[in-house]
Order: sequence, then C-alpha cells, then structure tokens
Amino acid sequence: MKFRYAFLLALFTLLFNSCSISKKTSSDRPQLKILSYNIRNARGMDEIVDFDRVANVIKRINTDCVAIQELDSATERSDGIVVLDELAKRTGMYAAYNASIDYQGGKYGVGMLTKEKPLRFHGVPLPGSEEKRSLLIVEMKDYVICSTHWSLRQPDRFASVAVINEALKKYTDKPVFLAGDLNAVSESEEIKEISKEWVILNDPAQPTIPVVNPNRCIDYVFGKQSDVFSFEVVQTKVENEPVASDHLPVWTEVRIIKK
Repeated sequence: MKFRYAFLLALFTLLFNSCSISKKTSSDRPQLKILSYNIRNARGMDEIVDFDRVANVIKRINTDCVAIQELDSATERSDGIVVLDELAKRTGMYAAYNASIDYQGGKYGVGMLTKEKPLRFHGVPLPGSEEKRSLLIVEMKDYVICSTHWSLRQPDRFASVAVINEALKKYTDKPVFLAGDLNAVSESEEIKEISKEWVILNDPAQPTIPVVNPNRCIDYVFGKQSDVFSFEVVQTKVENEPVASDHLPVWTEVRIIKK
C-alpha cells in the first residue's frame, strides 16, 4: 500500500512538473497561427456566394489571424453586403478592412480577421498601374500583422517591396508579419527582393493555385527579419479546399523567439 502511494505521488509530481515546464516554454516562446486566404468575395468555383462555407474553412483551421484578399464592401456586386463583416459574424473574430479602390458604389480591398481585438489599423497605398493596390497594417498587443494583394504587373510588385519596408520600419518592438496574395512565384525578382528583409514562413513548394491540380505558390506568409525576434516554423500547410474559392488557403504556425 505504501509502495502504491509513493508511486502515485511520484507520478503526480512528474506530471505536474511536466505541465509547468510546458507552460513556461509556451510562455517564453509564444506561438501564432497565421492564415492567408484570397476568397474571391466568397464566390466559389461553383459560382455560388457562400459566406458560411468560407467561414467554416477559417473556423476549421482555427487560426489567430486571417489575411483576406478580394473583399467587396457594400458594392452592387455584393448586393450592398460588407463581405468581411459577414465573415466576422460567422467566425466570432474582429474585422479590420482597407479599401484599395472605389467600386460599384462601394469599396474593394483587403482585410484581416483576428481573435483578439486590434489596438489600431490603417492602410498604405501600393503601386498598381492596372488597379490600385494596398497594404493593411493591423497592430495587435504582441505583434503586427499585415494583409496585401499585389498587382498583376511585375514592375508594380517589385516597387511594392520598398513601400512596404518603409511603412513597417517603425515597428521594432514587436514581431511583424505579412500575408497575402503576391501574384508572384518564389523564383521571381520581387520575391527575391522582399526576402532580403523578410523570411518566407510557409513552404513555396506547396502550391496554392489553381485549386484543382495546383502548380505554383503565389500566396505567402512572411516574418520580418529583426535584431530582436526570430521565427521557428512549427507547421505549415496548404489546405485542400477546391470549391470555396479560386485560391487554396495557406497557413503557418510559428514560434516567436526573442533573441
């Protein structure tokens, strides 16, 4: 009986210490799950607009923040509906939006959904000769997360790198992340250029488009290089979701390490 009691006591102590160590490790190196998703206004490959379908993808992935591209806000095309607000209601997340252009009586641009309420957010115009583009900067308590959708034209994309670096250089005390549809493969000059100051946190070998037989990655999650923070990728994945949009959702879970 004494032996059994001693054994149970030792087992309890071991489990308690293990939990304490795990909790401390998690606290010392917080993790963040970031999703990038071009949703095409929630219009799927079946040409049906289905907010629940897109929201369910986001909820299934269970991410801390979602950088979303191709969002109508109160346009004729969306029947006056603010698409990001519909997704926020269905996911229970906070919405931040930036209009890139005026469109059909409303706006069209990029957005962000976050589990925690943002401290503040604002937009920055980006080069776009065929269509104006933008960067949405969302400042959270412990990090900064950005959403963008680059131009279809290579000179605009390349020029966007300098604008983004300039807009984000003031954030030195928090880790900074960028996610979005960059319309460029990893071997392109513009991705090589942004990689001088940023680290790709997803795997470009996992293609994100087209949704059937995908053959290239143009959707990314980046972490900004810093003297204060580094990043360790815990897991990254491109979801097999061939109907909800014309892009596959890509997410990365990253461990933030303070140097």
